[in-house]
This record gives sequence, C-alpha cells and structure tokens, in this order.
Amino acid sequence: MSHVLISQVIQKVSQVVLGKEDQVRLSLTCLLAKGHLLIEDLPGMGKTTLSHALADALGLNYKRIQFTNDLLPSDILGTNIYNRDSRQFEFHPGPIFTNVLLADEINRASPKTQSALLEAMEEKQVTIDGVTHQLPEPFFVIATQNPLSQSGTNPLPESQMDRFLMQISLGFPSMDAEKEMLKDSAHLTSRHDGIENLMTVQEMLNLQQKVHDITVSDALLDYILRLVQHSRTQEQHLNPLSPRASKAILAAAKTWAMISERDFVTPDDVQKIFTSVAEHRIRDIHYDVKSSAHSTKILKSIDVLGTS
Repeated sequence: MSHVLISQVIQKVSQVVLGKEDQVRLSLTCLLAKGHLLIEDLPGMGKTTLSHALADALGLNYKRIQFTNDLLPSDILGTNIYNRDSRQFEFHPGPIFTNVLLADEINRASPKTQSALLEAMEEKQVTIDGVTHQLPEPFFVIATQNPLSQSGTNPLPESQMDRFLMQISLGFPSMDAEKEMLKDSAHLTSRHDGIENLMTVQEMLNLQQKVHDITVSDALLDYILRLVQHSRTQEQHLNPLSPRASKAILAAAKTWAMISERDFVTPDDVQKIFTSVAEHRIRDIHYDVKSSAHSTKILKSIDVLGTS
C-alpha cells in the first residue's frame, strides 16, 4: 500500500512540475528522510510550484514567507505581545508553525534573519524570550534561493547549508514540457488546481518510520565512509564532508531504496542521491550552483568494491 501512495505522489506532482520527475523523486526522498530541502535556480523555474504541490499531495499544512532584506526574525518565529486585559505577555506564533514552510528567496534576507531558522531546522523548536515552543510534527523547510550573481543576495553560511539534507536545481524545462505549460496557460487552466491530498499526515509519518526498517550491509556502510573520507583527504575539495553529512547520505539512500520498492540499500541508491546531499556541503558558498564537479569526482574516484 505504501508503494502505491508513493507512486501516486510522484505521478501527481510530476504532472504539475513537467519533465522533472528526478527532481520530484529527490524532493520526496528528502522530506521522507526528515530532512530540509534547498532549491536553487533562476526565478520562474517552478521552485514554488514544486514545494506547494508536494505539500498538497502529502496532506500537509503549508505556509510561505517571502524573504526580503527588511524581514525580521520575529516575522518568522512570532513574538510576545502584552495583553492589557490579562496583564500578561501572550505568545503569537509566526508562520514557522506549520508542517511545510516555504522560505522563498531565503538568500535575500539578512544573515541575522537567515540564522533565525537554525534552531527550528535542527531541533524542531523555537525559543522566544527564554521560552521554548515545539513545532508541529512533521516539520520541513523548503527554501529557495536565487543565484548569488543576482543583486540583493546574501550567501548562506556553511552552518546553515549543512542543515539542508539536500540541494537540487530544476533547470530549464524541455521544449515538450514547456509547450504543455503554454497550452495550459492558453486555456486558462492550472495543473496545480488538480492536486489533492493523497495521504494523511499519519500515513506520511508511517512512511518516515518505515525508512528505519531498510537494511544496510557493512559493505555498503564502508562504501559511504570511503566516499566521505575521500573528501577529507583531497586538497581540491573546498570543504570536507562532516559526520552529519555521512548520516545524511545514509538516510537519503535508505529513503531512495524505499521509494524504489526495496527493503535494502544498494550502491546505486547512494550514487543516485550523493550529489544532492554532498555537493552543497563540499563547495565554497560562492561556487557555481550548477556544478556537481566535486561530488562527481568523488564518485568516480571511489570504487564500490573498495579500490580507488
């Protein structure tokens, strides 16, 4: 039954984001692995459409924040407001209290505002005036950002980049896919209007729990460790992969295996998700987002059987 639900989600979202089934599968993998997703690309590529369609298909509450240079942390987290009648401060939660938060154009906000998401992404909670407030379960951040070459952008620090389990880029659609979009536009229709809830929140939580049942052999763990270790010993890699990255690779590979209707992880699962999990952690924050040179080089350098 779970495989049917997953296939339905991929199919429905792919009908909205045309010609991008690989990116849809990676995005779903990220969310089912309890991670956060960063989508970086030019404006107008469908980043917002993808995130909204995923939230709808998974039956999750969805809120969007447009990040700007004057956005304050309290605009995201919420604030305490004095109530004259009760003579007490009352907490008014911000839009972060949702299942799926779209942080749209996150790198247009100041570094201080960007950092307001760090505790929420790591601990699934926020602290206001010394009081901790738990976020809903599940809680995902899907952030979009424009290329750093565009004006008015502030690069995300490495500490925040590391909080994102995956980073993907949509890229331009094929001519056939773009033609279908134009046909929809000509008929004043929207494919997004047809996305219905395909599962309940509890069903999604069950899928996340099912990831833990995916088996991983010692040989497969050794393969992941060799990939990570290679990034730490080669000088040309700008930032080595951390133990958090190792855990992220494993979680994503197990989830990809589950989506692929298997109860065990193969080296191909690791290779499918490796670039999306590793590249944004390895490269310098000013490096070209379109490149996957570092992670691709690591994959080519490390043999599955243990030889380089």
